[in-house]
Amino acid sequence: MSHFLSVDTIFFTVFGYPMSYIEFSGTCLYLWSVWLIARRNVLTWPIGIVSVLLYMALFYQIRLYSDTLEQIYYLGASIYGWWYWSKSDRDGRIITGVSFSDVGPLLKWLGLTGFFSVVLGRIMTHIHAWLPQWFPEPASYPYIDALTTVMSFTAMWLMARKRIESWIYWIIVDIIGVWLYYVKNVKFVALLYGILLVLAIKGLLNWMNANGKIQVMDEVLT
Repeated sequence: MSHFLSVDTIFFTVFGYPMSYIEFSGTCLYLWSVWLIARRNVLTWPIGIVSVLLYMALFYQIRLYSDTLEQIYYLGASIYGWWYWSKSDRDGRIITGVSFSDVGPLLKWLGLTGFFSVVLGRIMTHIHAWLPQWFPEPASYPYIDALTTVMSFTAMWLMARKRIESWIYWIIVDIIGVWLYYVKNVKFVALLYGILLVLAIKGLLNWMNANGKIQVMDEVLT
């Protein structure tokens, strides 16, 4: 593995916490991409793709295998989102046409999220025994990790399709993520998820405002 991509290659230490190059770079780019998507800016997708590749390498090294596989999905969804948003009507780079899904599709996504979370959690509980050459150690928190993974899959697809409820999924994922990454001792990522939680709330308000559901100032939560 490249020296830069190793989680053991330290960029700097802050308050006794060793910050690797890969964690710092991936986090900064990811944060930037979320800031852009809350503003419906199409540039979120290429910036997010670079962040996805960095996080893929990071999560594999710390044995969050569901999160590793999640990044592969994010890569495909980001490419799709870049294409879909680019062909949509927009004012400059600002995407228009965001909306809520109907009740039927919402219930479908909730049911699929619950079902596949259980299935993926079961798989990740045993994957180190089935594929020891790829996953040499047991997965950490397999069911919680699987839940946030499947919820993130759903949220990413809904976001690429410009559905406002995607932000509600992200808010839940961010709350869980703060705790999970803190206990896994990637504290900068845990801090990121705290910031992402604030951005997700702001993104929800901004997209609802763009849809005409509520009227809020852009400065809320900045």
